[in-house]
Amino acid sequence: MSLILQDICITPKGGAPLFAPLSLTIAAGQIGAVMGPSGVGKSTLLAAIAGHLPQGFALTGEITLNGARMNSTAPQLRRIGLMFQDALLFPHLSLADNLAFGLPAQIKGKAARKAAVEQALAAAGLAGMGARDPATLSGGERARAALMRSLLAQPQAILLDEPFSKLDTALRAGIRAFAFDHIRARAIPALIVTHDASDAAAAGGPVLNLGGQAG
Repeated sequence: MSLILQDICITPKGGAPLFAPLSLTIAAGQIGAVMGPSGVGKSTLLAAIAGHLPQGFALTGEITLNGARMNSTAPQLRRIGLMFQDALLFPHLSLADNLAFGLPAQIKGKAARKAAVEQALAAAGLAGMGARDPATLSGGERARAALMRSLLAQPQAILLDEPFSKLDTALRAGIRAFAFDHIRARAIPALIVTHDASDAAAAGGPVLNLGGQAG
């Protein structure tokens, strides 16, 4: 498996490209990084890869995932997971129901789905907390839960949009290691956008720096 970006360029209508054409290959189990200051177009790049490029922007170049061209593929068919700065857990659902939301349809039967959720909770260090209201969780617990929900969907790749930036310094390294270890264990390509060099160093994969180009 691999995620390949070839000569990717994103241009707003009537404006200049957000960044120079970029190319990047991320192999299975690798975590690549795109660095740059706020406003350079890092999150817009992730949106384009996931199939959510906002109206008014044009994409050129090729996005290929596991040998298939993704440019014209509907977002829900790309099987690309997303993890954001905010955990975005559904406030009206319990923690267990939040994770169950990510389960693919091929996991059938109440018992099998419950077992999958319980296994994910245990892997996240949240065993026995399935009935909890997400609002009662700490920032680190919410981050771990959000990652496990993304992974339960069995994505072919995962994109991380500065997911550790709002965590306390004391928590950041541990949650980052947790996330990266689980991504590598599933042998899927991942891409993190960040302005923090320590994130890119911990990722250990190929790095692109968008620099200070306007976007």
